[in-house]
Order: sequence, then C-alpha cells, then structure tokens
Amino acid sequence: MSFAYVVDPGPGVGARPPRTTADSDAPSLSLNGLWEFRLDQGPWTELPVPAHWQLHGHGSPAYTNVSYPFPIDPPFVPDENPTGEYRRTFQLPADWPVGDGAVSVLRFDGVDSCFAVRLNGTPLGHAKGSRLAHEFEVGALLRPGANTVEVVVHQWSSGSYLEDQDMWWLSGIFRDVTLLARPEPALDDFFVHAGWDHTTGSGTLAIETAGPGVPPDVRLSVPELGLHDVDPAGPHLIGQVEPWSAESPRRYDAVLRTDRETVRLRIGFRSIAVVDGVLTVNGAPITLRGVNRHEWHPEHGRALDHATMLRDVLLMKRHHVNAVRTSHYPPHPAFLELCDEYGLWVVDECDLETHGFEQVGWRRNPSDDPRWQEAMLDRMRRTVERDKNHPSVLFWSLGNEAGTGRNLAAMAQWCRSRDPERPIHYEGDRDSGYVDVYSRMYANHAEVDAIGRREEPPTDDPALDAHRRSVPFVLCEYAHAMGNGPGGLSEYQRLIDMYPRVAGGFVWEWIDHGIARTTPDGRRWYAYGGDFGEPLHDGNFIADGLVFPDRTPSPGLIEFAKVITPIRFDLDLTLSAISVTNRYDFRSLDHLAFGWSLERDGQPVASGTLDFPETVAGDTSTLPIEELLATVGGDPADDGELWLTVTARLAQDQPWADAGHEMAWAQFPLNAGRFPAPVTSQASTSVSAPVSRSMSAPVSTSITPMSTPAPTWPAGLRDAVTAARLDVWRAPTDNDRGCGTRSLALRWEQAGLHRMGHRTIDDSTESGVRTVRTRVAPAASDLGLLATYRWRETDGVLRLDLAVEPDGDPARWGDLTLPRLGLHLALPTSLTQVAWFGLGPGESYRDSRAAARIGRWSLSVTELQTPYVRPQENGNRSAARWAEFTDAQGRGLRVEGLPTFDFAARPWSDAALAAAPHPHELTPDGVLHLHLDLAHDGLGTASCGPGALPEHRLRPGKAEFSLLFRPVVVASPS
Repeated sequence: MSFAYVVDPGPGVGARPPRTTADSDAPSLSLNGLWEFRLDQGPWTELPVPAHWQLHGHGSPAYTNVSYPFPIDPPFVPDENPTGEYRRTFQLPADWPVGDGAVSVLRFDGVDSCFAVRLNGTPLGHAKGSRLAHEFEVGALLRPGANTVEVVVHQWSSGSYLEDQDMWWLSGIFRDVTLLARPEPALDDFFVHAGWDHTTGSGTLAIETAGPGVPPDVRLSVPELGLHDVDPAGPHLIGQVEPWSAESPRRYDAVLRTDRETVRLRIGFRSIAVVDGVLTVNGAPITLRGVNRHEWHPEHGRALDHATMLRDVLLMKRHHVNAVRTSHYPPHPAFLELCDEYGLWVVDECDLETHGFEQVGWRRNPSDDPRWQEAMLDRMRRTVERDKNHPSVLFWSLGNEAGTGRNLAAMAQWCRSRDPERPIHYEGDRDSGYVDVYSRMYANHAEVDAIGRREEPPTDDPALDAHRRSVPFVLCEYAHAMGNGPGGLSEYQRLIDMYPRVAGGFVWEWIDHGIARTTPDGRRWYAYGGDFGEPLHDGNFIADGLVFPDRTPSPGLIEFAKVITPIRFDLDLTLSAISVTNRYDFRSLDHLAFGWSLERDGQPVASGTLDFPETVAGDTSTLPIEELLATVGGDPADDGELWLTVTARLAQDQPWADAGHEMAWAQFPLNAGRFPAPVTSQASTSVSAPVSRSMSAPVSTSITPMSTPAPTWPAGLRDAVTAARLDVWRAPTDNDRGCGTRSLALRWEQAGLHRMGHRTIDDSTESGVRTVRTRVAPAASDLGLLATYRWRETDGVLRLDLAVEPDGDPARWGDLTLPRLGLHLALPTSLTQVAWFGLGPGESYRDSRAAARIGRWSLSVTELQTPYVRPQENGNRSAARWAEFTDAQGRGLRVEGLPTFDFAARPWSDAALAAAPHPHELTPDGVLHLHLDLAHDGLGTASCGPGALPEHRLRPGKAEFSLLFRPVVVASPS
C-alpha cells in the first residue's frame, strides 16, 4: 500500500456515510479476539483486538497535555512513524448472504490514529478520526469459508493534529470490529424525534427514515403507546407519556420493521429549550452536576469493556453525578446506551482538539485552514449521526481547545441544520457567536458570580454581546481534581444554586489515568508521564480524577457528592422543626426514607425515623421535632457535645443502588453554645467544621488542673512530646505546585519554608511552668517567626500553650501564606492505631470538609494515608477534640484540643513525602511523624484553575494554640 494518505488533511476515502448505531436482527459477526500483529515489519505475533499495542509490549505509552510529541509541521508527521500491521482470517457463517446483490459492511468503532484496510487482498479505503466509527462495503468481496482482513495502522497522521486531547498517546484497533450483513434494501439509518409538552403531558413522535436505499415500507410499533405498524414519519400525537430525564430515565420499547429487517430501539421523550437565558428540559430548569470523562482503564487504556463502563455509570449515580461531558471525543456507543438506561445528561463532544497550536500562537491552526474543513466536518457528522437517537444527549460539542476559525463555524452551521433540537457547545467561542451556550473553563468564583448576574465583561465583538448574555452559562471544566482537592466546591455550588443562568458544570475529571505496574515484590502502582522514558511529557498531570485508576473513590469524589447532594436539610431549634428541601429538577422525594440519630460525644443516644410529607421538586417540607428533642432529657448542655444527624436513604432498590444506600445527611449541634461545633458553611445544611483560624485570630482557653493520681508514661513518650517543634511546612499538593505563576510551592520554597531552622532564645522555669522561646526562620532570609512554648504538668498531664507571631512587621511577609501551622512530634512506630473524636472518617481540609462528619472514628496509621498517584500532603483529620495513638496493647498517647486541632500521622517525613515520585517508593523511616495543627492553607484548584479563596488562606499573624497530652495506659489485672 502507498502511505501518502497518512498526511492528506482529508478524512479518508472508501468509508460509507455515517449512520446511527442500531440494534438490528440482521446477521452480524464480531471480529474481536486475537489477531496476528507486527510493528514496523518486525516478527509476527498475536495481539488482542480491541487493545492498544503499547500496552502489550510494542513500543511505549507517552503522555502530553498540550504539546504535540512531534514537530508542528501540518499536515506532515515524522518519518519515525510507528506502524502496526494486523491480520485475521475468519470463517464466514454458512448462512451468510454472499454473491451479487448481497451487501455487508466491515465496521471499525475506533482505530488510532489512521488506518487502511483490505479484505481478501482488495483495498477498501482508509480513514482518520480515531474515536469515530467507519464502515466499508465488503459484500462483493466476501466468499464462503475463509476470509482474510488486513489493517495497517499508523500512530501519527494528519489526523493527529486534530487529536491533541490531554491523554496518553496510544495506538491500535482499540474498539470493536464487526462484520454486518445489510439486507437490500436496508433500514440503515433513522432519526428519532420524540418531544414532550410539559403543559399537556403529551408526546410527539416522528421518525425520519427517508433516504437513499431506505425501503418505502418501513413500519413502526410502540405497543405501550398503542402504535402498531404505523408510518414512522407521523407525526404521532400521544395523549399522555412519561418523559425521559436523568432523574427518571423512562423509555418505551419500539420496533422499526421492513420485510427484511427488524430494528429494536428504546425511545425517550424530552424537549430541550433555552428560556430567558436558562437551560430547560421538559419545561423545567435543570442543574448539571457533572464530570468530564475520558475513557480509561489502568491496564487496557481506552479499550473499555461493558463492565467497566457500567461501573463508571453506577459510581456516578451513587455519588449524585447527573451529567457527563465526553471529553474530548464520542465515547464507545455502549456508554451512551448506559446513560440512556440509568439516566445521565450527556454533552457529546466531537473528536477534535488542536491545543498544541496555542504554543506557536495558533499559527497554521487547522480550525481556520480551508484544507481541513472536510476533515472537521466529517468528524462532526460522524459524531451526530452515530449518536443522534440517544435521549441522554443534551448538547453537541464541537470539540475542545481548538482555537477559533471558519471550520468550527461551519461545523456549528451543519450541526444546527441537521439537529435544531439540541443546543451547540464549544468553549473556545468566547463571544458565543456560533454556539448556544456560554462556556468557560476554570472561571473563579468572582467570575461565575458576575456571569450569573449577566454582568461579565463585554464580548470582543460588540454585535454579539446581547446574544451571549441571553444564553445559559456552563462551567465545562472546573474544580480541577488533581491530587489532594479540589477545594472550594461548596462555594462554587452556592453560585450554581443562586443564579438560574448558571446551568452547572463539569469537574475535571472523572478518573486518574494511571497505567498499572507491579513491583518485583508484587506491589501495584500507577505510572504517569515520564515513567516510560518519554523525552517530552507532562508528568502526573494525567492523574487529575475524582476516582483513582482502579476506580476507588477519592476524597475529592466524596466531597463532591456531599456538595451536590440534591437533598438539603435545615434545623430551626427556635421552632423545634426540621425541614428538607428537594433540589432535584423533576423527581419528588417519595423514593427516600428519612432517619435521625442523636449522639453525645460521639456515642449513640437515640434514633428514629422522620415522616416528611410528599415533597416535589423545588419544594420544602417541615416537621416538628419536639418529641425527638425530648429524648435528650433535661438540659442538652448538661454534659458532652450533643449532635443530631439526619439522613435520607433509598427506600427501595434502584437500578443503580440497593435500598438503604445513603443519599444525603446533615449534622446539627444541639448545644453549640457550650462546645466547639462545626457550623453551616453554606446556604444548604452541608455541615463543616469552623474554618481553621487565621493566625491573626488567637485561640485562648483555660483548664482546671488535674487532681487524679499521676499516670505512668510509656517509655519515651514524655520526651517525644516535649521535643515537639513548630512546623509550617507540608509536602506540596498538586494544587500547591500549581501551574506556572500559580505555584505556591515554588514561592514557599523560595522563602525557605521547607528548611526552617530553630534557635532557642530563652529556656526558663517559674512556678511550675517551663517557658521556651525560640525563633524559627530559614537560611538566607530575615523573615522569621517567634514561638513561645509554655509547658505545665499536673498529675502527669502536660499542657502546652503555644504562641506564635511574626518577628517584626507582618507586612514584610507580603502576600506569602504558610502551608501549615502546628507541631511536629516524632513518636515510636509501635503506635499503629488511631482513635479520635472529631471530623471523619476521611481526610478533610479547610476548603474541602463538607463530607466530613462529627463522630468517633478509629483507623490504623496505614488507613489514614490517601494513596494519591503522586505522593503529597494527605490524611489530615480536622476539628479533633481528642485523639489517641496506641500500640497493639492499647498503650500510647492521648492528645486533647483546647478546643480542637487537626492531625495527621504517617510513617515517613514530609520531606520524604514530597520527594517520592510514587507511593510505592515511600519507605518508613522508623518514626511515627505526628502533626498536630492549628491550621492549614486552603487547597484550591491551582493545578489548573484558581487558588484557594481569601478566607481559606493561612496568612502570618499572631496565633495561640493549646493542647493537653496524657499517657494512655492499660489497667493492671486485679
């Protein structure tokens, strides 16, 4: 074969026009399985299809976010172009139609990045568009018995310039290959139009089947709607139908039939409209609680099986995610079928991104080059035609980060003419001249607030300003979920809930794209950019998901689920009433069972059920709870912290979760005036602990001296406690490391906060109080902190009062923040168990703690760690009233806050945590490193987005911090 087609900017030749995915009873034959394969004319071996050859020992994966891994010289690619040859001989079933007039097509659902195909030695054509389906007519070439298909796949092609999509560069036949018999004439294509009138409850159904080769005798049956062998074109007005939505994904079984073929389909009725700048479906505004989803499996890359796709959908539904942006290409068609079935709104994105041209000032960008127009239009057509019959598809997206230009405008024009029922999305069209949605990436909270008020800066083109202000706003990417974070989700959700114009957003992104590897001793770890020797890579920027590579939910997903919960509770103690607000778009709360429980100091006191009346979408119901409060008995402030927890659980099994699955919870302090109590941090009842205090907000308290006999301290613990030193450093998170000028970690390191030295100014004892004054400062700097430790012992209990203040004028610190403020202790590694009363059970930080609840918790030191793909600060537990660190015999150390503290305990230092590229490279150093903190700096999302909000920054100033230390001893047998 000649390879000239590789650099032709066109989409290819020989493929049939795109069409819908259909469930036909016509014969089909899967060609998935083992194929013969060789790379660059090497020896022949075997390779599974679907698969990527780099994940089976042929070449290596490579990751870049923006940069093309080859010279920007469109449409040309390097001579060093890995090329794989595939070959498979298959047996044609004896009853397969062959010969003159028989029509069959060979379908490839995904080949990266360019391929040519032959059947029985005859060329069929070549194609580009890696995540798009291509079919080739083969009926005249098939023969009874053995047939051989050959495919040549090139890693680089002109198409690679259109596929710079922040993902691993992986090649091969990675989706299904199928042989399909097509009866003649065939029911090849159809377009379902199923609208719903919210004012009458009626539906309108019309199915386009006209076209070249489509038989004229197509009949439609929808038995449940009383339609039997009717003309599909209709239109058919149906008196009452149940509409489709992500909350209630109702579909109706239907059949399209000719004399030679039957196609089964499932129809969802729904209507999309923009009303006064608000996105509505079925007459009601909707809120997108979404995620961006790349296809990924840690062992198979983008070659996903049905079970993996289903697992994604179920995890999303169980964590309140109701929308998916298919970043940045159409997914496997089975995923959209799952979205239809289980209920997820979909922004279906075209297989297009040219982001690398930004690095050369967008010069020669294909988006505005006429030579590329047909290729870009072909990609849009193949996206729309394949997926047009999915009720879950809410928007068509032209692609991602491809600049602007005439070709994108042409794509939008074609798309609007083909499917005027769905809005068009493209974030790169900032003036929104050829799209129906104003979209932004990583807009900060202030920008979202202004856009919600329609007070954003004007468009560059004044003629488009009124149009842009008249369309809905969507955060197509926000809250970059890389490593520890994202922070600030609660504040984003407040704005989304506040402004009808803000239709919601999509967190970047769903999953960490780690590639599974195993150490010689059997430990599993996940590789990222640079781990395969790539000369150009973007490191762990590929690991920015809400779930880890093995699909374990990260703390970020737990936080996101709590923040977007569509069920909100409020408590009014004055009225002795509790209320629930239904923030679903359509669904009532009658599928939920409500309960309550009371705990005193984390110990159960009483529990019961709540019987709220029917609460429809958007409404609030209130219940009196005098009887519930009466169970407390006497004055609730008599002793201990008293907490009320309310929950909503599934009352019956749902397709995506079993009965009893927790859907929402909230906690309320019943005696907050006396005890330290988390307060509501947003208009909803998402409860979080008080924001860790700025250093300028001192904490002071008093304690009654102990009168009990002095306990005996386990060996070495007293010395370890009194050796505690001020600590202001943390192993930088991905968000701390930031991006370019947003790097907090770089500024911290330049200030020397990771190498602070300690100088004792004074050490004296008076009236039983030992006072140690120190100056803590980095080398090569005159910045410093003065720390005064006051130790007092009463009956074996040590009290520490720590006062910290900047040395000199605090203004000299400028806008520099501190990573943390607290104490570091080195304890024996025998203390392997931790129990505490405070926020838990998972980690929490000052701008990411909505999902943590007050209670008594117990975990091992190992379980306290969060295994981010790249090691970093993790495992902090907030607002602890007390914590015990004990050995296997129950002996150890108890720390009590006056009133609270944060803590983290790990078997390695922060320096080791910061230096290790991967978790398996962390080695315990023989010390349990215990951090007892007053505060941390916020997390934010500066890895690709705004940093922490001002109220979550930890700025140098005066602060006071008090703790009690006492031994935990085991009573001797009597």
